Amino acid sequence: MHRSFFLQNPSILWFLTILAGFTVGVTLVSEVTGVGLISTSFVKTLGKTLCLCLVAIAMDVVWGYCGILSLGHFAFFGIGGYAIGMWLMYARTEGIVLGSLAGQPIPPTPAEISDAIGNQIFGVVGSSEFPMIWAFADNLFLQLLMVVLVPGLLALVFGWLAFRSRVTGVYLSILTQAMTLALALYLFQNDSGLRGNNGLSGLQNIPGYEDFSQATISIVFFITSAIALAAGYVFFAWIVSGKMGSVIKGIRDNEARVRFLGYHVEGYKLFVFTTTAIIAGIAGALYYPQAGIINPGEIAPIASIYLAVWVAIGGRGRLYGAVIGAAFVSLVSSWFTGGGAPNINLGFYVIQWTDWWLVLLGFSFVAVTLFFPKGIGGLFDLLVRKQP
Repeated sequence: MHRSFFLQNPSILWFLTILAGFTVGVTLVSEVTGVGLISTSFVKTLGKTLCLCLVAIAMDVVWGYCGILSLGHFAFFGIGGYAIGMWLMYARTEGIVLGSLAGQPIPPTPAEISDAIGNQIFGVVGSSEFPMIWAFADNLFLQLLMVVLVPGLLALVFGWLAFRSRVTGVYLSILTQAMTLALALYLFQNDSGLRGNNGLSGLQNIPGYEDFSQATISIVFFITSAIALAAGYVFFAWIVSGKMGSVIKGIRDNEARVRFLGYHVEGYKLFVFTTTAIIAGIAGALYYPQAGIINPGEIAPIASIYLAVWVAIGGRGRLYGAVIGAAFVSLVSSWFTGGGAPNINLGFYVIQWTDWWLVLLGFSFVAVTLFFPKGIGGLFDLLVRKQP
């Protein structure tokens, strides 16, 4: 059964082969092996790019295959980052506090230790008490469950309310954007329990692995991100193929006809919306320990709009197109905003790409929409068809 599935979808094997070769190649030339052709910071950039490719695939399934233009999926990505970030920040702060209190004549009580940890974490917002949402922050297993459960439950409740009311099209997109905006505005408040605008920082310091170099940790996260991307690609390829895939694409093309044929359209849409939200949360949980920090700005509606742009540029309705779009935009963005692209002196004005990159990205989106509606992935399709 598994053999026939892969044989019927040879693009999956091609994708897994390329990803495996890329992962092994980066690992061999990284600083962790002593070669050092690729810096640790660039390995982290590549690892983060793989996570963005994973959330882009999720976005492609919900939009490109099911026809739901969600402008809030990056919120699920951020929730996953906050969930794992809470444990990372708590465990790291706990280690610092215990180290500073060690050797005292009178051992500190658990309450004193908890107060000291709370003061270290929440002192920046003028508090020292742990909010209720931090109840499981000291337990890695439970926080990992939160990475899956919180985005999944939020998407399940939101999707059930929206789909049962048969909200579709632009109205549904506005609702998802409103949900994201409300969440971001709430997190910006200091009393949200997540340090307001300060967010969670120091996430790159993994508790219990202080003796390992950042080069080693970055490679571990890079490989883990590659494995997650491979698993997510195969999982979503299975979903969009066969009978389920036909129904999902039918909903995208003509929802009323699929409902007339007797299929429970709302159930399919809810399944796709919830599943992609969970995968987005997992991608976020892998992304932010490599980024080192997360704040409410990461959940702002503009982030979800960027996600839709990536998928459109890569070619929606093609899983590999979403990967191409996310990887291309992420790496080019790092090059332009990181100072890699030289400024252009026009005499009367100097174009600084750190300021003009988003304008270029907007023009690229318009150009792709007008001249290459199938995106970069569509160009690959044309090349394949021209082969004798």
